[in-house]
Amino acid sequence: MMTASTPSLAASLLTAWFACGLLALALTARTPNGRPRPTTRPTRLAHVDEAMILDIAQAALQGGTSIPGALLAIHEAVAESESPGLDVAARTLLLGGTWEEAWGQVPARFQSLRDALQPAWEDGVAPSALLRQAAEGIRQGRSRRAREAAARLGAHLVLPLGLCFLPAFVMLGIVPVIASVGLSLFR
Repeated sequence: MMTASTPSLAASLLTAWFACGLLALALTARTPNGRPRPTTRPTRLAHVDEAMILDIAQAALQGGTSIPGALLAIHEAVAESESPGLDVAARTLLLGGTWEEAWGQVPARFQSLRDALQPAWEDGVAPSALLRQAAEGIRQGRSRRAREAAARLGAHLVLPLGLCFLPAFVMLGIVPVIASVGLSLFR
C-alpha cells in the first residue's frame, strides 16, 4: 500500500516543480536580442522643459548613440505634442539632408538643442559640453527670473502691508499709551 502511493506522490511533486519552472521561464522570457520583453508601452512625459531635453540628449549621446539617434530618443521619451518635428529632423539627417533642411519644421522651442548640436554635426565637436552649458544657462536664466520676480513682489507688497499694519500699530501700540497717560493726568 505504501509503495503504490509514494511513486504517485513523487510524480505529482515532480510535475508541479516542472510546471513552476516553466512558469518562471515564461515570466522572465527575453527577446532574441537579450532585452526583456516590454509588457506595456513606456509612459511618455507630458511636459518636459528645455533643460531636461538637453539632458536627455546629452545622456543619449554619452551612451554612444548618434545625433539622429538622440533626436529619436527625445521624440520617444516625450509626448508627441511636446516634440513635433524631432523625428522628421532625425530621419532627414539620416537620409543625408542638410542641417537647415532637417530643422526646418522643428519648433523654436528646440533652438537651444539645435544650436548645441550643430557644431557637433557640422564640425565634429564633442556635444556634451555644449549641451551641459546650454542646460545650465537655461536653469540659471530661470533662477535669475525667479529672483527678480521675488524682488518685484517684495516691493509691491510693502504698500499694502504698510497700510494694513500701520492702523493696527496705532490702535494696539499708541492709543493704549495715550489713554493710560491721559487717565493718569485726570486722577
